Amino acid sequence: MGAQTPDATEAEDDFDLSDVNGRMCIVTRESGSPETLLRFVAAPDGTVVPDLKRALPGRGCWVSPSREAVDKAVAKKLFARALKRDVKADPELGSVVERLLVTQLIGMMNMARKAGQFITGAAKVEAAVRSGEAIAVFHSQDAAPDGVRKIDQARKAWHLGTGAEAEVPAFHLLTGAELDEQMGQNAFIHACVLAGQAGEGVVKRATLLETYRGTPRVSGAGPKSQ
Repeated sequence: MGAQTPDATEAEDDFDLSDVNGRMCIVTRESGSPETLLRFVAAPDGTVVPDLKRALPGRGCWVSPSREAVDKAVAKKLFARALKRDVKADPELGSVVERLLVTQLIGMMNMARKAGQFITGAAKVEAAVRSGEAIAVFHSQDAAPDGVRKIDQARKAWHLGTGAEAEVPAFHLLTGAELDEQMGQNAFIHACVLAGQAGEGVVKRATLLETYRGTPRVSGAGPKSQ
């Protein structure tokens, strides 16, 4: 009788998560760059904390940018194995990461606004899309369908008229109430970002949040990898 094949659990237990070399997801074991993974470190009190800016000192580990992967890392106690110490991962770590991603996105939107690369108002957004200035569009999740439709028509017209590879991407990430809470008087119903370091930073962070949530985009093709 041949040797028994170890089951998936045994195989995972045999996997040395210390061999991540700073560039491998501790859940999927797939390699990636720092820009395509989420970094986590242990705080002095042994709590696992996300390091979205990849700047905190100490040994770190990496997780694919998805809520499912973070939740699995918590449930299977993979952080302790990867960080090689007794650490405590909050059962709500997945939610904590999402809130931080939202905060990071709003912060970059405010920076883009100060840099003149963030435009709000349906008419201004539509004009920016038709002129080819807009590199991404943002709608409140509860925006009126008519307003969204007009901007979608502008996106399609620009795409067809220029023969571009893809339409200007459109994101529906937050409700009006969430935007009001996060941005105060700077909240919007329809907005777009223009080319530039801050504007491109908004698109990058919006794409990361969308990827983390694992939700399909409501309209528009996704941006190319940054």
